[in-house]
Amino acid sequence: MVVLAGGRSRRLGRDKAFLMLDGQPLVVRTVDRLAALSDDLVVVTNEAARFEPLVLPVRLVPDERPGEGALMGIYSGLRAARYPHALVVACDMPLLSLPLLRYMLPLANGSDVVIPRVAGLLEPLHAIYGKACLPAMGRLLDQGQRQIIAFFGQVRVRYVEEDEIARCDPHHLSFVNVNTPEDWERVQRLLAEPGKPQPG
Repeated sequence: MVVLAGGRSRRLGRDKAFLMLDGQPLVVRTVDRLAALSDDLVVVTNEAARFEPLVLPVRLVPDERPGEGALMGIYSGLRAARYPHALVVACDMPLLSLPLLRYMLPLANGSDVVIPRVAGLLEPLHAIYGKACLPAMGRLLDQGQRQIIAFFGQVRVRYVEEDEIARCDPHHLSFVNVNTPEDWERVQRLLAEPGKPQPG
């Protein structure tokens, strides 16, 4: 499992990994959730000293080449992962659904990428990547390309469609992330609303 925590949070104006939700920094909430799924947890960050006081059950891994975006974060985390496949999520997705993640994990058998597709859009920061993707990722990065999905034509991709997602996460809460102050307000409203479906 790989958690990307290297974003600069320019639009938000604060480090999203350390936003407090229900008394926990977002990165702690994410790691706690993923710990139910794997004993191999990696957090990709170029500021390890900020995360060390949290005493998380993770390995802190830097980008191999800092400043090259999320694709480099995925590449660095996947190289560090101990298993042939790694689930990759961003640290600013506080409503991850364990049922959906558990549904996705077995789909990696026979696939190099397992990725949700919602309304025709892919969710590359809520996806599983196999180490077989590393050569294609590396070539893209060497060419200065940063679009995550640009290598998909070179590997075996299993798309998780909306009907599959709906069985586990009918409101698509898994893909809610925090890029702006408005996003952060929305997350807090979602968790505060009585009777609002919560992530499983």
